[in-house]
Amino acid sequence: MPLRPAARRARDAARPPGGAMHEQARIFTLEEANRTLPLVRRIVKDIVELYPTFQAQLQTLHEFSDAALDDAVQERLAELRADVDRTAEQINAYVQELLQIGCLLKGFEEGLVDFASVYQGRPIFLCWKLGEDRIRYWHEVDAGYAGRQPITPDMAAALAAPVPGPDGGPTRTRSGAH
Repeated sequence: MPLRPAARRARDAARPPGGAMHEQARIFTLEEANRTLPLVRRIVKDIVELYPTFQAQLQTLHEFSDAALDDAVQERLAELRADVDRTAEQINAYVQELLQIGCLLKGFEEGLVDFASVYQGRPIFLCWKLGEDRIRYWHEVDAGYAGRQPITPDMAAALAAPVPGPDGGPTRTRSGAH
């Protein structure tokens, strides 16, 4: 059974187009990204706690969709669809909060979050996982979680500087806005 729009949005919300850095993603220094963690942590905790419910609802919906379609099953299917939509809308709202902060959710189950940054002139992601006290890892834009590497002291110093914009001044977004 195809997913309804709210369920599709929940599933797809954390995937930027083509897996690339979102064009309007905020560019963070390491310090700026770490400062967002108290709020990011609360939002991601809510997502990680709610996601298994969403998965279970989808599974139950799938199981019922294969059943004979008598009136009782039709009624239960309608209830399940409504439950899935409500949960998907909650998850979407949390993901939108993260996007407003400027970070990208990369893992519903693990609570993975990426923060766009720039190191030695190239875009990278600062990588944080629920349960970590601060951002200690980074990865190339196309590497993902498996490519996580520790942030060295030299790298941390380089990531402390604001990202220069096209006019040489600091910028906070990939689009060049100050």
